[in-house]
Formats: sequence, structure tokens, C-alpha cells
Amino acid sequence: MMTASDRFSARVAIYSLRCLQQIAQQSHRAIADLSPQQVANWVEQDPSLSPEKGFDDAFKVFFGRLVISSLKPLHQIAAEADQPIETLTVPQVVAWFEQSAKQRIERQMEQN
Repeated sequence: MMTASDRFSARVAIYSLRCLQQIAQQSHRAIADLSPQQVANWVEQDPSLSPEKGFDDAFKVFFGRLVISSLKPLHQIAAEADQPIETLTVPQVVAWFEQSAKQRIERQMEQN
């Protein structure tokens, strides 16, 4: 039921959630309390994104922005589930994106 764009957004959110969980754990903060600068700094220092592994500075900036932008839907999912972002599961994230896609399709059908 999800479009390719919806599936991509869900994958990015899931991967970002995993990164954000690592950042929060290392900084001893809740994900909701992380600043965009903390996320960017973590991405910049992540050894798995080194030039030796084929990642340049432009990619790090791009990836950092993806992770930061993923906070918006993750905040929404957590708020609707009434739980902290850290405790979200992959099935919850996928279900939220599926429900969001379904609602968008239904609205489009009503408009036509």
C-alpha cells in the first residue's frame, strides 16, 4: 500500500532511529533532548563513515540532515504511542508510515 517514497521514508526513519539511539546512549541524553548539532557532530565523528570506507564530507552532511529530519516523524510516532522515541520498535514505525500512507490515499480519493 505504501509508495516507493513512503517505503524509503520508513527505511530512513528506522535507520535514523538506530543512529539516534546510539547518539543518545553515548551522550546520556534522551533522543528528544538531542540538538541538531549533537547529531551532526556524531555523524562527523562516526568511524563507520570514514573516507577510507568511501564516505566524503558531503555525504556526512547529507546523512546528518537525513537523521535530523527523521526526528519529526519519530516525534509524531512517539507522541501517538505515548512513549519515548527510544522505546519505539521497527513494527511501530512501519505501522505508522503505513497508516499515514493509507490516510493520504483516502483523502486523495475523497477529493476526486
